[in-house]
Amino acid sequence: MALLEAAIRDQVKHDLDCAETASCLMAMRIEVVTLIGRWKAAGGGERLPAVQERPKKDERLVARPKQPGRRTAGRP
Repeated sequence: MALLEAAIRDQVKHDLDCAETASCLMAMRIEVVTLIGRWKAAGGGERLPAVQERPKKDERLVARPKQPGRRTAGRP
């Protein structure tokens, strides 16, 4: 959905028609709401994470500190 939202912003920025992209985004949102409703009807009650709570790409790509005594393949 984030990619479609970015595409819509880009289309609006360049004064292009975004009706088709917006329709796809609205259909995706309807599908998500439907899936959440089914999940709740099936007994789902946990709190769903918000978009702001997702890990950022940079956080996942940060190198882990090296552990003493560990060797990497091909290095003595």
